[in-house]
Amino acid sequence: MKHKEVTSDPSAKTNSFAASLSLLRTRRFGTFCFASLLSNLGTWAQQVAEPWLLLSLGASSFLIGLDSFAMAVPVWILTLMGGILADRSDRRRIIAACQSAQMLCPTLLVVLLLTQLVQPWMVIALSVVVGVTDALSMPSFQTIVPSIVERDQIPSALALNATQFNLSRILGPAFAGVLMASLGAVGCFALNALSYVPFIWVALWILPRGKRVAKTKSQRDDTPLFQGIRDVARTPYLRGALLTVLLTSTLCGPLIVFCPVLVKQVLHGDVGDFSIDIGAFGVGGLLGAIALLGVDVRRDRRHLSSWFAAGYGLILVLTALNPWPWGLTALFVLAGVAMSVSNTSANALLQATTFADLRGQTISLYMLAMRGGISVGSLVTGFSVSLLGAREALLINGLVAITAQIAVGREWFRSLPPKSA
Repeated sequence: MKHKEVTSDPSAKTNSFAASLSLLRTRRFGTFCFASLLSNLGTWAQQVAEPWLLLSLGASSFLIGLDSFAMAVPVWILTLMGGILADRSDRRRIIAACQSAQMLCPTLLVVLLLTQLVQPWMVIALSVVVGVTDALSMPSFQTIVPSIVERDQIPSALALNATQFNLSRILGPAFAGVLMASLGAVGCFALNALSYVPFIWVALWILPRGKRVAKTKSQRDDTPLFQGIRDVARTPYLRGALLTVLLTSTLCGPLIVFCPVLVKQVLHGDVGDFSIDIGAFGVGGLLGAIALLGVDVRRDRRHLSSWFAAGYGLILVLTALNPWPWGLTALFVLAGVAMSVSNTSANALLQATTFADLRGQTISLYMLAMRGGISVGSLVTGFSVSLLGAREALLINGLVAITAQIAVGREWFRSLPPKSA
């Protein structure tokens, strides 16, 4: 049966704010969203505590950077394989196995801290485990939402999912501050370990036992391993979304990475100003996700994703020219809005239009574009900052981003959606 596009059905229910929030009252999605919020709170709490722990153990700046790299590099190596696993294996088992392995990592850190045996190399080794399991399981995790709601509810569900994520991005560090002041870093690791329990239970309850996604003509058992990924990348309608996310992550994502340079070296601020600006970006992300809840389901997500991505480039230009500390905070709010609207819209489009049996591989490409793009962009922008300065590097990134997004958007708007099953 051919997929009926939500953008062409005049009788489709509008994606109003109230209709979007009604998804939270459904048993499966509401429970999943709450469990994800708890899990993300624990994750953000550990991300605050882990660099502080390494620093207190006497680790050098290089080792702190290596810890972050150890968690990120598996994305490049294993994410596409994770997408294939999501489409060809039992997602229930993948999520249960990988999330359980991840839960053991903060649990071991709690034990090591209580016994005073922890060493920097142990923290880094456990980060490798988290990175590997994350890369293999995230495509399966990302396909849960479209599997528990109707197709025309996918944009609303993903916007709600983005809302809880950005809310946890604000609340998680706040919880971490309270725990570190009262219990120390061990409190943050304990919170993260406990936060896995409700999420694993809910994921096992939601996903059907022992079932794989039904095959369509897009994929047979004898299909070459990476054929599905190639098919997605060659489809202009889907490729436009992926290129938009890749350009945003590569050219605009480094804004957050080099926020400390802007605050300290350019605007002569302190750590308090830095924390305010990072919080402002999270607030912007939350506002953008909430705004998407009121967007009509028939609205073409290509325009939202493309124009907000170009707007992100403009924000980069304004940031490079901005002379005021308060201006940077305001621009970071706008940057959070732009990133949230653009990426969430692209994600909704990808998940709503691709074949069901290629959804995992499609999402693996989305994750690679988003997370891999940030790592490459940060590396290249780092060279630019060292050669030209922070303002000049961000100005160039912003101008290139605006030009590239307009060019990609023009081609994307001409493409037709694939005939999905």
